[in-house]
Amino acid sequence: MSSPKPDLVNSISDRLTSNPKLLARADPAPPCTLVIFGAGGDLTKRLLMPSLYNMTIAGLFPDEFCVVGIDAVEGSDESFRAKQAETMQSFVTRKGGKSHPDNFNETAWDWLRDRLHYQQGDFGSDETFNKLKERLDQLHSETQYSNCVFYLAVADRFFGLIIDRLATAGLLHEEDGAFRRIIVEKPFGHDLVSAKELNARILKVANESQVFRIDHFLGKETVQNIMALRFSNGIFEPLWNRDHIDHVQITAAETVGVETRGKFYEVTGALRDMVPNHMFQLLTMVAMEPPNSFDADSVRSEKAKVVAAIHKLTVDTALVDAVRGQYTAGKVDNLDVPGYRTEPDIDSNSRTETFVAMKFAIENWRWAGVPFYIRTGKRMAVRDTQISIHFKQPPFALFRDTPVERLTHNVMTIHVQPEEGVDLQFSAKVPGPLVHLGAVHMDFRYSDYFGADNSTGYETLLYDVLIGDSTLFQRADNVEAGWAAVQPLLDAWARHRGDVQTYKAGSMGPVSADELLARDGRLWKKLV
Repeated sequence: MSSPKPDLVNSISDRLTSNPKLLARADPAPPCTLVIFGAGGDLTKRLLMPSLYNMTIAGLFPDEFCVVGIDAVEGSDESFRAKQAETMQSFVTRKGGKSHPDNFNETAWDWLRDRLHYQQGDFGSDETFNKLKERLDQLHSETQYSNCVFYLAVADRFFGLIIDRLATAGLLHEEDGAFRRIIVEKPFGHDLVSAKELNARILKVANESQVFRIDHFLGKETVQNIMALRFSNGIFEPLWNRDHIDHVQITAAETVGVETRGKFYEVTGALRDMVPNHMFQLLTMVAMEPPNSFDADSVRSEKAKVVAAIHKLTVDTALVDAVRGQYTAGKVDNLDVPGYRTEPDIDSNSRTETFVAMKFAIENWRWAGVPFYIRTGKRMAVRDTQISIHFKQPPFALFRDTPVERLTHNVMTIHVQPEEGVDLQFSAKVPGPLVHLGAVHMDFRYSDYFGADNSTGYETLLYDVLIGDSTLFQRADNVEAGWAAVQPLLDAWARHRGDVQTYKAGSMGPVSADELLARDGRLWKKLV
């Protein structure tokens, strides 16, 4: 099959300025077979296949690239291709999640479609992996390469099982310069003990360099831009410390409920689902020291130091510095929505939290005395993920004899989703004969400067796996440090300590979350 790249470039030349990933024009990844366990699942249809489509358009795959999907349901290469084609157009998305089927690139999809293969199999059966080995040997004999990436788009209970079977079948063995890599989705463990056990199980049969623990938050352009924002601008990094920053807030608010994930969410909750992974990844990008280079080990070592420096909580202090909530019936986007306990597959007496707010202290020289507040929840008033850096205020003395009653808070907000960008709030004099101050904003949006981004957030991460760049992936020690930081709270809740506050769907969470900041004389930043 011939490469689609010249045709693709011609067919989308009028869109080059609308997609920064096409402007970047990274080199194609090495030849590789991507094996997706859970190929019939929602993750594959909703995120992985659209990501592969976008990467095809960007010219990031060589001719030898192919995909082998594995799942328990019956199927063939053609049925797998047909099912993916049915849903593909609706998941070609742009900013805001709006579907634009008119932009569907048939040339790109046809090229990718011809490289899709399917194998039915039980994840716990040795026969499945022996057949996979035969399939890969056949594909590799045709293409003269043997690089493989195994993507575990499955429930976490299958992680260890699949990796063990891959090792037994000899599919993780690397030789003659070929690579074998594993992508593991979250949740990576359910607590500190299970995370350690899973790490030990995986590292018994694979090297750390082969394991890529993926967090799609780190595929967001704005998250990656945090390091560029801090370390490439002399006006920011000198202020990025306890001398100038009062506190930091990190928010991940969702308007959706548990939807069809009731069974998963009931035993997981907001803390396990979001904090040790997503929220701590955002925290580490903000709080890390400058690495020696952008080498993967340098960056990940600095991030690991941040999590390790989080003040160790006891069960008692964890309850004081954390709030958990659960949504009740209410209105979201003017639509009536049910309460959590009446959602499908949810216990009518459930104590599972759908909202959590916590206060952390990082005990190192840069951040001593600077509190970090995080909150995340479902069925909130708006969908918004942001990091707000609240700077200390200057002395008021100069304005004592003026009409100015208070100074504007200086806040830098890094918007992660759905809008991606950065804004800065500061004071300016209102025109007129008297000294009046008004709050003004300098506002940067990626879409304004670099065009609309058509990505899912997985493209960068998948490409990094293919080229062997582990910078944006969690190392084993980082995962375990994250669980260690929240373990006291998990222990307290397991003993039924700490109340579960309720909050109306469509609100900003329980009142006690506001009180968490109010006792320190602070307020949550209002979400747009």
